[in-house]
Amino acid sequence: MSKTFNSSVNQIKDINTWKQFFAEFFATGFFVFIGSGAVVSTGIASSGVLDAGRLVAIALAHGLAICLLAYSVGHISGGHINPAITIAAIINRKISWVMGNIFILGQISGAIVFAFILKFVIPDVHEGNLGAHGLGEDVSIVMGFGIELIFTFLLSFVVFATAMDKRSTKFMAPLAIGITVAVVHLVAVPLTGAGINPARSLGPAIASGFWINHWIYWVAPIFGSVLGGTFYQLVFAERN
Repeated sequence: MSKTFNSSVNQIKDINTWKQFFAEFFATGFFVFIGSGAVVSTGIASSGVLDAGRLVAIALAHGLAICLLAYSVGHISGGHINPAITIAAIINRKISWVMGNIFILGQISGAIVFAFILKFVIPDVHEGNLGAHGLGEDVSIVMGFGIELIFTFLLSFVVFATAMDKRSTKFMAPLAIGITVAVVHLVAVPLTGAGINPARSLGPAIASGFWINHWIYWVAPIFGSVLGGTFYQLVFAERN
């Protein structure tokens, strides 16, 4: 017990730990800024109508943002950029409990700070809910929960397969993850807004005060991510 405690203290004191914290802080923050910003800017361009062109633009913005940010900080922190992914990594012992919680703190604080920066730089008339997530028309809570769970399962499965498996070509991992995020947004934006990331959902919700069914965007992604990562580890991971 004492050895574990000392190890945790040493991790907290390590300067590299806080480099990883800030990597997750800025990467998640910029992801929120770009993703939410794309929702707002495309809304301005299309007068608020979610047509096919706007849907593609939102999906590409989120997918490309994850891709470039994961390439930027992947060698520093692993580029989780998502509390649900970090929780799955903790449970599957890909990261320590202490480091995992530091990552989550960085992700959440980055999302909140950058959501308020976005709110500050956008004219009030165009703010809306700053891209906060909500269920689409005629989408029930059960449907929305299922959509978020399934797509976060997929995202987590891809992350574990490409970024956390020693056998994979890790150089391609950010591209694969970015494509996954873009594809998910193409399908899920009209249905749930395509949360799949509690930090991405939380930042705009706090900045805009839009909280309707917000719990779905935490419970379903975390559950789906843990299932996806654990499924990959149990079925496909190499046994030592």
